Amino acid sequence: MRIVVTNCNTTQEMTEEIVRGARAAAGPGTTVTGLTPAWGPESAEGWLDSYLSAAAVLDTLRTYDEPYDAVVMAGFGEHGREGARELLDVPVVDITEAAAHLACLLGRRYGVVTTLERSCGQIEDSLETAGVGRNCVGVVGTGLGVLDLYDTDRTVRAFVDAAGRVRDAGAEVLVLGCAGMTGLQQVVAGKVGVPVVDGVGAAVKLAEALVGLGLETSRAGTYAKPLAKQRVWGRGGRGSA
Repeated sequence: MRIVVTNCNTTQEMTEEIVRGARAAAGPGTTVTGLTPAWGPESAEGWLDSYLSAAAVLDTLRTYDEPYDAVVMAGFGEHGREGARELLDVPVVDITEAAAHLACLLGRRYGVVTTLERSCGQIEDSLETAGVGRNCVGVVGTGLGVLDLYDTDRTVRAFVDAAGRVRDAGAEVLVLGCAGMTGLQQVVAGKVGVPVVDGVGAAVKLAEALVGLGLETSRAGTYAKPLAKQRVWGRGGRGSA
């Protein structure tokens, strides 16, 4: 089985970290390839970055011509998943909803710990759109930017502090609210007293399950293939989708 994992930003080091987490979660016989958009924001933090990132990721996927069986979109709360499902003929799993779905199997209420507070509303909207928002007690920020996550000690301290706040609000499960936090669950799980779900690992396992069960995205209505028309991508780049 071949899974493609798309980073939502142009930072190659983060793609490599995400791929390491994805491969750690993947089962025997699954290969994981990471894709980094050639353009877009270096980190996605806010509405502008998110919309720009979505276009860049879709452009990356439409021009990637190697065979694969599923896509994992590694941008927590970022836009683009619905467009990718229209565009592609393989299952598309977004780490945001994948983490929330698994969290709901582990406890009645979950909470999300993310990076900057400005991302919280966007993540809440993404969870609502995916139909998993009602079980979320809250999305809290650590105050750290995406590119600050490389400082592991600082990230752990900030995460544990934020985790305490959302746990006090009633969260029975915690979700890592950024793909750059992949692997952090192994460090903080014993410090917060509740299960911690990593979206990248959750998405990889769900993608494997969908492919293994022979399931594909429904074309009945919402995710019907895009209408045939001319579309201009970027600076004069043309494509049929």
